[in-house]
Amino acid sequence: MAPNTVQLSIFSWNVRLAKYVKGGQPHKTMELFQQMQDEGMIPDKFTFVRVLNACARVRALEEGRHIHSQIIQSGCESDVYVANSLIDMYANCGSIEDSWRVFNSLPKRDVVIWNAMIFGLTKCAQAHKALALSEQMRREKVNPDTVTFMGLLNACASVEALEKGRDVEQQIVQYGCESDVFVCNSLVDMYAKCGSIEDARRVFNRMHRRDTVAWSTMILGYMKYGEGHKALELFKQMQWDEVQPDPITFTGVLNACASILGLEEGRRVHDQIIKHGYESVVFVANGLIHMYAKCGSIEDAEKVFDKMSTRDVVSWTAMLHGFAMHGHDKEALGHYELMCEEGVEINSITIVCLLSACSHAGLVDEGLHFFDSMGSVFGITATVEHYACVVDLLGRAGHLQEADDLINTMSCEPNVAVWKALLGACRIHGNVEMGERIAKHVLELDPGNASGYVLLSNIYAAADK
Repeated sequence: MAPNTVQLSIFSWNVRLAKYVKGGQPHKTMELFQQMQDEGMIPDKFTFVRVLNACARVRALEEGRHIHSQIIQSGCESDVYVANSLIDMYANCGSIEDSWRVFNSLPKRDVVIWNAMIFGLTKCAQAHKALALSEQMRREKVNPDTVTFMGLLNACASVEALEKGRDVEQQIVQYGCESDVFVCNSLVDMYAKCGSIEDARRVFNRMHRRDTVAWSTMILGYMKYGEGHKALELFKQMQWDEVQPDPITFTGVLNACASILGLEEGRRVHDQIIKHGYESVVFVANGLIHMYAKCGSIEDAEKVFDKMSTRDVVSWTAMLHGFAMHGHDKEALGHYELMCEEGVEINSITIVCLLSACSHAGLVDEGLHFFDSMGSVFGITATVEHYACVVDLLGRAGHLQEADDLINTMSCEPNVAVWKALLGACRIHGNVEMGERIAKHVLELDPGNASGYVLLSNIYAAADK
């Protein structure tokens, strides 16, 4: 009876651990694991799987290594589910080398282990190695499953390996997995991210069952290529098919409305968001702020912002960007001060919006102060977007030579946006000589874009040339 009592006790602990894991409470999972050991309970493989899952979620690498030592002592390291959890934990914690060590130490590797390693490599930005591993998997005659294909498609998408993705689709057909909805969703996502929206639509159209993820993936795919009208048409078709949208669907649709400046369409989508009870979802509210601001209704954007019970840095930055976009420069700067008072963490995009507001308001000194203090105050390294804003700031105010000097001392390579900002300033202030020189840079970097020619033409026209 005693062994059965102990076993039941271990089972009870594992049930409690599982409850915390499923409830998204990794810290409580780890605390309970420690309490279990303090009370003399010996963990089993199910215990280890659950606590490794918790370590992965909070990226507790040292705790994970300590648990790995216990796993070795217990003799559970060869268990497929424990090994799978170890590989996943190390990858989530950013130590892909440890994942490799676990993978290579296993005397026998089934498809679950190969899948874990493929996903782990992709998570750690080593998608090319993940794709190479699939070739080794084939050589060792391990048959892939639907999870394998999803992992490989994810790897192809992350490095935009279109041809490899097409090879994977052929394997999917070969193994009879082409009707699996999750595999099809991954195919649609891969093709959209790899630049072939036609292939994405082809896979989407042949699907016998399209869930919310499939529709959302296709809508977001259209938005990646600026096809706002097609995204909205697909959303209407989704409603005709009576498929329920989720927050991600609405985010894509709001971006579509913003891209075509469809304010009335955006308001109708807002009504549906309220109907489905998603208005309180932070990233959906952020999408509403962006949509209203882009479509010209800063008042509606403010109403959404003011109603939010929880805001993240994206919420604050979206509102700041809206103020800057509409020339509400005092409101933008006041909003920034409120962000600082609220202790909101300023990020790189926030600074771009702030510099843009200063540029449109002609606040040169303030803008230069923000730019100069980026590193020392916020620990943010200036990017080409920040330089473009400062060049625009100086150029609009007539400080053309200072803007030119700044470009020549940039810590990164100037792109066409930087040169066009100065070219636009040359047009405003009628500086033909500098305009001709700057136009050469613009046309060399982007010869197919007509805007560089238009700006130079306007400079000549203003000078009666």
